[in-house]
Amino acid sequence: MELRHLRYFVAVAEAGSLSRAAEKLYIAQPPLSLQIRQLEEALGTPLFTRHPKGVRLTAAGEVLLGEARALLERASRLRDLVHDAAQGPEGVLNLGYVPSASSTVLPTLVRRLRRDYPRWTLNLREMISSQQVEGLIAGTLDAGIGRLATVPARLLIPVRVPDPFCLAVPAHREPPAPLPLDLRHCADETFVSFTRHHGPAYFDRFIRLCTQAGFSPRIHYEATTVHGVLDLVGADLGVALVPASTALLRTPGVAWWPLRRADPGDVLGLIRRRGEAHPLYPLLDESLKDILQRIHRQTRMRVA
Repeated sequence: MELRHLRYFVAVAEAGSLSRAAEKLYIAQPPLSLQIRQLEEALGTPLFTRHPKGVRLTAAGEVLLGEARALLERASRLRDLVHDAAQGPEGVLNLGYVPSASSTVLPTLVRRLRRDYPRWTLNLREMISSQQVEGLIAGTLDAGIGRLATVPARLLIPVRVPDPFCLAVPAHREPPAPLPLDLRHCADETFVSFTRHHGPAYFDRFIRLCTQAGFSPRIHYEATTVHGVLDLVGADLGVALVPASTALLRTPGVAWWPLRRADPGDVLGLIRRRGEAHPLYPLLDESLKDILQRIHRQTRMRVA
C-alpha cells in the first residue's frame, strides 16, 4: 500500500463515483479502478459497494477514510517541514549602510544573503555612521556598513578596509602637481559638495580636509547623493572630495586623483554588536571581508 492508493481512495470516496474521481484526478477510469482493487487486496476487505449511480463506502471504507485523510495531511505537512528545513531558518535582519556603500557593497551582499538565507527579511536603511552606532546600541539595527575607525566598547568592527577621500575631477583635467596630490593645490577650485542636511558627516569631513590644507572651499554646487555629486563633476562644474571607493561607480567624464596624507581613519567596514550570537553574523563577516577586499583592490586600480 502506497500513499497514491490512499489519495485515489479518498478521491473516489469524496466523489462517490469512479468516473467523476477519474476526471478530477486527470486519469482514465480503468487505471483508477485497478488502484482501488490493489488497495482492497492489500487490506483484505472491500472498501466500496457498487450501485447504478456510483459507489458507496463499506463499514471498513468508512473507518479507512478518516485515517487516510489524516495520513495524507501528515504526509503533506512532512513535505512542507522538509522543504522549510532545506530553505533554512527565517528571521529579520536590520542593516544600516552609508550612502557610498549603496552601489559598491550592497548589491553583492544582498545577493549572497538571499541565496543562503532566502527566508530572511532584509530591512535596509541608509544612515550615516553615527546613526548606525546609535541604532546598534539601541537594538534597532543588527549590523551596519559604515565609515568609522573606532566604536564604543560594546560594538566592534570585525572587517574593514581603507577608503580614503580622494579628488573627483572632470576627466579632461591634468593634475597641477604630481600625484598623489596635496590638497592645498586645490584652494582656488570650485567645489561640488554633498548637501550637509543629507550627509553631515560627509560634509564635515570635506570641510575638515580643506581646513587642514589651509583654505576654505568655494562650494558652488551641492547634491543629495554621491551619484549626484559625481554627475555634477562629470558635467565640468567643479571638483569634489569623495571616498575612493566611489571610483567603482565609473561615472562618465570623471577621474579620481589620490591625495597625500590620507587619514588612517578613513575606512569602510562592518559594524556589529560584540559578543552576540546573531545567526547571520558569520555570513556577514565572511561576505563583507571578501566584498570589501575586492572593492579595495579594484579601487586602487581605478584611482590614478
